[in-house]
Amino acid sequence: MLTRSHIEAVVRATLDEDAPWGDLTSETLIPADATATADLRAREDGVFSGGEVFAAAFALTDPRIEVDLLRRDGDAFGAGDVLARVTGPARGVLTAERIGLNFAQRMSGIATLTAAYVAAVAHTTARIVDTRKTTPGLRRFERHAVRSGGGRNHRFSLSDAVMAKDNHLAVLTARHGSVTEALRAARAALPHTAHLEVEIDRLDQLDAVLAAGTGPAGVGTIMLDNFSIDDLRTGVARIGGRTIVEASGGVALDTVAAIAETGVDVISVGALTHSARALDLGLDARVEG
Repeated sequence: MLTRSHIEAVVRATLDEDAPWGDLTSETLIPADATATADLRAREDGVFSGGEVFAAAFALTDPRIEVDLLRRDGDAFGAGDVLARVTGPARGVLTAERIGLNFAQRMSGIATLTAAYVAAVAHTTARIVDTRKTTPGLRRFERHAVRSGGGRNHRFSLSDAVMAKDNHLAVLTARHGSVTEALRAARAALPHTAHLEVEIDRLDQLDAVLAAGTGPAGVGTIMLDNFSIDDLRTGVARIGGRTIVEASGGVALDTVAAIAETGVDVISVGALTHSARALDLGLDARVEG
């Protein structure tokens, strides 16, 4: 969850990075008593995200600045729409402009891309989720943006769930002798509240995973990684609803609908955060006095 305290901590750090000893340009050129009104305007269609973060950039720069958010996170907008209005001391408005825009553009870009993926699978029951392929230090912001676009979040961190990938299984099977026994031992060591997910990249690995048990007392999710469409259909049929089926790898806007139509429950998409383009938003300022 994106909390106020986390927003302020990260935004303060970015402001310190951008103006460590003040804004030399604004302090030199802009009169101390000048005021400004600035509109956050969309230059292309999209889905808004990051309103609180945008506002925090100005409030933490100068508490006299007021930000009126005209769109809520998750709202769609068109090119030319005004998304927020900023009013206050001109120096502070101009100092915070770039940081506020950076967050709003980045987060709205993620929300807009996520919304496109969600729309592409709307005729199915598949959920679009993100991954841990996020910008270091900005995971809460980027995952909030995914939710703004109608997507869901995968495990937040390595501390949240067990996810056995190929390297984990290689170590475990060296000790236990088989994938099935390794997974049974792992499940037995976990509290009943912990979720266990296992990734496979070939159909011939599936039976050993299923033999370890499924559901809350066994493997809770099986990820089919980089499977062909035909193999995804086969995997879903063989699992037969006994556990959650996740598809990952090779997911793009032009492939996600076909993946969803195989019957998988979840589609994880790293591109939502690692490849989203910053949306084109601008801050049009009018300085008075």
